[in-house]
Amino acid sequence: MKTTVSVIKADVGGWPGHGTVHPKLIETGNKMLGEGKNKGIINDFHVTHCGDDLELIMAHNKGVDNKEVHSLAWDVFKEGTKVAKEIKLYGAGQDMLKEAFSGNVRGMGPGIAEVEFTERTGEPVIVFMMDKTEPGAFNLPVYRMFADPFNTAGLVIDPSIHSGFVFEVWDIMEHKKVMMKTPEEMYDLLALIGAKERYVIKRVYPKKGKLPENEPVACVSTEKLFQTAGKYVGKDDPVGIVRCQSGLPALGEVLEPFAFPHLVSGWMRGSHNGPLMPVSVKNAKCTRFDGPPRVAALGFQICNATLGEPVDLFDDPAFDYTREKAEYIAEYMRRHGPFEPHRLPLADMEYTTLPDVMKKLEGRFEKA
Repeated sequence: MKTTVSVIKADVGGWPGHGTVHPKLIETGNKMLGEGKNKGIINDFHVTHCGDDLELIMAHNKGVDNKEVHSLAWDVFKEGTKVAKEIKLYGAGQDMLKEAFSGNVRGMGPGIAEVEFTERTGEPVIVFMMDKTEPGAFNLPVYRMFADPFNTAGLVIDPSIHSGFVFEVWDIMEHKKVMMKTPEEMYDLLALIGAKERYVIKRVYPKKGKLPENEPVACVSTEKLFQTAGKYVGKDDPVGIVRCQSGLPALGEVLEPFAFPHLVSGWMRGSHNGPLMPVSVKNAKCTRFDGPPRVAALGFQICNATLGEPVDLFDDPAFDYTREKAEYIAEYMRRHGPFEPHRLPLADMEYTTLPDVMKKLEGRFEKA
């Protein structure tokens, strides 16, 4: 029987503002997922947060897009919204964009990443959670994990991964996807995923070798809130799942890309570029200019479709230098104020107030 790890997240209310998640929402998640476990819907779970997003991490044997599992998560978010409104949290139910549950949560507001796989003798899985940014923020680190030999030494010296991987890339504007092999199509892949606002890595698969080719070894949530809502309602705050070791990049090779605080879109009002700062869960609260964007990572050793205790992987002084550099970059970017490149380019501001400004000024433009 295969194991499934599902990570489903939603912003159902910030405390205060867009800072973090209120303890009552964590309590609600633990209570309801505990009931779901007792009913046999899931085998194990962990409830946490990144910034103001409530994160539900679940292990089960029901496969991806399972109605029972998704319904359980949806009910948690609905009840969390109710609690958030009772205690007047900010933006209560912000990511709950549709009323009626329709079989799974895709396209309804929450973000989701799921992988179904055959457990190996040892099965380490890392769950990444980001806040104040978009799915394309995963492009650079996931590429480096699975395709960059300067990051992942195993691509050069480990025979089990030397042949490379297959990337599933989505065009999230045209709703199309393409499968691309590395290293053969490395330059073509980079031509796409460098445009991270449109082309995003959805999944990574192994090539023929130790692992089944049809079982993903990484998955990223690609839901775009503005496409569902038709307006800006917050950044997408993606999550990702990455398996590692034994025919895959090692744990350290999966974490290493985050030692570089690369620039991502999001931050304040989802309209600014800023550095992605790797932090512990306790420090995954966004304060300076509602940021800077954060990423947290929890490591699990999967055993018979159970999670076990998580390890907070960025709670490590080895990433202190990265955090210091991210602070420096944040200071530099903030000095630009409302000017690009701190503020996003016009094409990415379509769902903010900028179109209203242009409409107001429409009749005042004269030929120059």
